[in-house]
Amino acid sequence: MNEIKDSVREVLFAILPVAFVVIALQFTIIWLPKEMFFQFLIGLVMVVLGFIFFLVGVNMGLLPMGEKIGEILPKTKKMWLIILTAFLLGFSVTVAEPDVRILASQVGEVSKGDISPNMLIMAVALGVGVFIAIAMAQTIYRIPIHYFLIGGYGIVFLLALFIPSSFRSISFDAGGVTTGPITVPFILALGIGVAAAVNKESSTKNGFGLVALASIGPIISVLLLGVFR
Repeated sequence: MNEIKDSVREVLFAILPVAFVVIALQFTIIWLPKEMFFQFLIGLVMVVLGFIFFLVGVNMGLLPMGEKIGEILPKTKKMWLIILTAFLLGFSVTVAEPDVRILASQVGEVSKGDISPNMLIMAVALGVGVFIAIAMAQTIYRIPIHYFLIGGYGIVFLLALFIPSSFRSISFDAGGVTTGPITVPFILALGIGVAAAVNKESSTKNGFGLVALASIGPIISVLLLGVFR
């Protein structure tokens, strides 16, 4: 029950200020039609309930499962299995990420179907999966993360010179939407679990930084999509 109460409190503190601003604007400046305003209120209630259930589910299921997978995988002592599992998990949670689907649908709408939403989702998910696999290797072999960050963004800036400006904008947005409510908790939990299992004598701070690496992957994959289109 304490976990549910904490989730309710967290969601209310996050959403109610936005609701108060919109309501204040409604009765002072914008004066939207009553039907649209009632739809907003109904949607607001659904968002609050949805986020509460979501956070409870993340705390009870996703985070413990991610950490447990991260703890058990290194015990197999099979590097290829760890990397493959990290890739598959990164790919699958990105496909399920709501933010990625919203971006893909809006890009498809603006581009009038020239950039398929499914194609964009697959490209983003592939980029996240590959870089989560790289992040697992970085954690296991204890390679300084700044090498990957510098190299990754070097590739980003190089590719950005050879593609249309529209793809540059979409690619950086793709990097942002991957840091959503499904991907981030699972990736962090997985990284902390692997770091704790591989290097028990040191702090699990080595499990952090995975989200930074994961956000580079979709940028590069969407830029490559622009190069080959």
